[in-house]
Formats: sequence, C-alpha cells, structure tokens
Amino acid sequence: MPEEGHLRRLLPIIAGLSRRGIEPCVCTDTRFQVQVVGAGGRLIDIFSRYPLAAADDESRPIPCRYVSFAGHFGADIVRDVRALAPSLVIADTFAVIGRVVATALGLPIVNVCSGHNVAPEQFMAVLAEDPRVAVAAVCHRAVERLRTVHGFADASPFSYVSGLSQHLNIYCEPSAWLEPGEQRVFEPMAFFGSLPSIGHIERRRQLPDPPYFPADVRRRIYVSFGTVIWRYYAREALAALAAISDAVAVMPETAAVISFGGADRSAEERQFLERANVQVKTRVDQWAILAEADAFVTHHGLNSTHEAIFHQVPMVSCPFFWDQPALAARCGVFGMAAYLSSPPREALTADEVTIVLDGVLRDPVPYCERLAVARQWELETMATRPVVLDRIAALIG
Repeated sequence: MPEEGHLRRLLPIIAGLSRRGIEPCVCTDTRFQVQVVGAGGRLIDIFSRYPLAAADDESRPIPCRYVSFAGHFGADIVRDVRALAPSLVIADTFAVIGRVVATALGLPIVNVCSGHNVAPEQFMAVLAEDPRVAVAAVCHRAVERLRTVHGFADASPFSYVSGLSQHLNIYCEPSAWLEPGEQRVFEPMAFFGSLPSIGHIERRRQLPDPPYFPADVRRRIYVSFGTVIWRYYAREALAALAAISDAVAVMPETAAVISFGGADRSAEERQFLERANVQVKTRVDQWAILAEADAFVTHHGLNSTHEAIFHQVPMVSCPFFWDQPALAARCGVFGMAAYLSSPPREALTADEVTIVLDGVLRDPVPYCERLAVARQWELETMATRPVVLDRIAALIG
C-alpha cells in the first residue's frame, strides 16, 4: 500500500533477497521507484491501473480502504501477478491484497508486521470502539466479496489488522520489545528490526549532511509527529506543536526544528508555529537531523522511535493513537523517553513542555545510557538478518 514508512521496512528485505539472486517484483506506487530500484527490486506499477480511490475514497480510518482495494480489484490483480509466475508473496499487514494473491495462487506468504505489538484481537476490539471509524458502503461490499469470492471467512473492514501468516511473520523490532507472552501471538516469527541495512547506513555516513540547527546553539530539539497524524488529529497536533514552540521560544541557548513529516500543511499553520528560534519545515531528512539533535519530541511511530534509538537521542513522548501509546509506554519503562502528553486527551501548556524538555536536556545521561543498551539490541537484530532472509528464501518452492 502507498505508505512510505511501511515501504521503508520492506526495503532491507528486498535488498537481501536481491543479493541472493532472487528477483523481488514490488507491486506498489510509482513514486517509490527510486527506493525500490535502489534496493534491487523491480517496481510493478499497481495503482495506475487500479487506483485506490476508485475502490474507496470515503472509509476511515484510511487503511479500511486497503480492504476495499483488495475486494474490489482482487481478481484483476491476481490475474496480473499470476503472469509474473511468483514463488512467494511478501506483504505488509496493511496490504490485504497480498493475502488475496497468495491464497488465489496457492503460495506461501510472509507477513511484515505493521507496528509495535499490533496483536489482532486487541486492536480489532479497539477499532470497534474507535470514534474515527466510518466504514463506507463500498467497503462493506468489498468485504462481502472477500468472503464469497476469495474465501476469507474472517474478512471485515479491519482485515488490515488480522492478516498474520501461518508461514512466517517478520517483526520490525528487536525481541526485547515484546514480552514472551506477546511474542506467541506472532508465531511463527522472526525479529528483523525496522532500520535500513548496515550497508545503507555506512553509505549514508560517507555523504556530508547540511546542518539543520544554527551553529551557535547549545541545545537542539527536533519535533515531528509524522505524516499520518495529520489525517486524523490535525487540530490536536497543531495545538501541541504550538505549546512546544512557545516553550522553546523562551528557552535560552536552544533551537528547535518542527517537521510536518511531508504532510501538505498551509502557510498560515507554518507561520503560527514559527518563532525566532523555531524553524518549521514540510519535510526533513530525519536520519540526518537525528544525528544533530539533543532531544526528539515524537509521536512514537515505529520507524521514528527506532531511528532515535540508533542515534541515541533522548525522546519526549507525545503519542496519539494506534500502536503509539504502547510504544511510548515501553520506551518510558526502558528509561529512554520522558512522557509529555497524549494531545487527543490532554491539552498541553508551554509551562508543562518547558519542565519536561528542560529536565531531559539538563540531564540526558540516564537516557543515553539506556539508549546505548537499546542501540545494541538493534545492531544484534540486524546481525541476524541473513538467517531471517534464509528462512524467507526457504519458503520459495
């Protein structure tokens, strides 16, 4: 599905299979051409012929539309993929169409888990009570087609949560992030992490990154709530960012960069958040800015959290929804993040932000010590990737 953060978690798998002489045909959006080809894959343009909006442009949350897509276009896409003569399907959990194709072609499927501890039973129950949910009639019709045509007796508007594989589930964090009881939900599973490959990281280090922060500031704060948050909680996110901006504005020797995560926001919103020592940008190179930052105010998206861990940047937690509150809580237990607030439920004030940020910046050592341990977990998980890729390759008949 056309979600950049989810694609990034697939790229190391694509690259690893390509190095083994296996051709990864990646059915996705053409805007990801550079990333897919760079990882050694062949991009198959799926959305020009089968536009997501033609299947469903109403249902919320938006991943319900991926269920509509699978039901609406399933037979056509099965026909197209059959022509590729595939041996294996690998799909992010949100890509319900992957399960449709694998079932129709009698192929094993590797599921790439879509977040932190997204246990289907628990999250399906949460979605049933979620006030954001508004399932369109086209989605209900697609669900019925998934049941009657494609044989998915358990199909629902929330099938983007429940698609665990009986063959292999790739979990995009180190094992320490799941308790043993939690791990059993995802069996058979392999821990893979969400970071780029070591080779990609090494190549990045050879390229000089332009600085984001002024050279004369002592404390540098990076703030981002990602892209998806703006689809559902724009008002709350803007209010939280304003409180953060007001707090930073009166902090001496401090500068902040706020990123909209690539979301298309208005010039008025940008001006509303800008201060003398606060820059606002539509998008930043997050890998580069984390290399500079002393603190990261984050919603705790999966990629963002583990990128901060790799760079050993103390986090300030401001989760909104989905897996974010649980991931923020786990980071707090591990001692690598200070809790700020969850804006949909609590309004932030500049004074509250100042207290938390100042506490992290004045004494970052305890956070950094825990981050160093967690960074080692990341490296150990990445070192086992060849074994995981062997398991994936072994599923190819």
